[in-house]
Amino acid sequence: MKSMASCFCLKRARHPPIEEHYRLASETSFTVNEVEALYTLYERLSSSITDDGRLQKEEFQLALLSSSDKHTFFADRLFDLFDLEQNGVIEFGEFVRSLSTFHPRAPEADKVSFAFKLYDLRRTGYIKRDELKEMVLALLRESDLILPDDVIEAIVEKTMMEADLKGDGRIDLDEWKELVKRHPSLIKNMTLPYLKEITVAFPSFVMKTRVQDSELMLLK
Repeated sequence: MKSMASCFCLKRARHPPIEEHYRLASETSFTVNEVEALYTLYERLSSSITDDGRLQKEEFQLALLSSSDKHTFFADRLFDLFDLEQNGVIEFGEFVRSLSTFHPRAPEADKVSFAFKLYDLRRTGYIKRDELKEMVLALLRESDLILPDDVIEAIVEKTMMEADLKGDGRIDLDEWKELVKRHPSLIKNMTLPYLKEITVAFPSFVMKTRVQDSELMLLK
């Protein structure tokens, strides 16, 4: 997702109602200034292919992969999770709320939960063995790594044995949390440091922002 950083520009955005920026800042880890900057980014991304004010899947992939034709398993999964309403597009509010999970200030519990949903491919509330194997295969494929089938099976089996504390053949959220405690690297990609510096790319824009961050303190 770091390639999103290269999409920032100083183009002036057409603002949605300011109340939405207040609300999004109060509900996420972003300040009002950061929400303003995110809207500029969102406007650029959502008009990269079709200028309809909504982020299409191809535009999302273009931001992540620098190509609208290239598809990857994880880009598809991220789009699916960002699309909270499951209507095939990412609205600005969905974009901010989902991206907030990757903010350095976001609660670790939110990152753990998001990572769990990434593995819960069938949206059942559990990570089953076949889903875990599918994720392992995708990781290897997108890293251009090739391992023998028996090694892959061993990785999956070892992970299930360690994570499935209840022995029911699946990993629930509580078991996932325990696994992350033992292996923090499972959520290392859930933090994007550059999200703290969004407004640095927009110094003149921030100076003219219509809302002061101090005004938001009452909403926190």
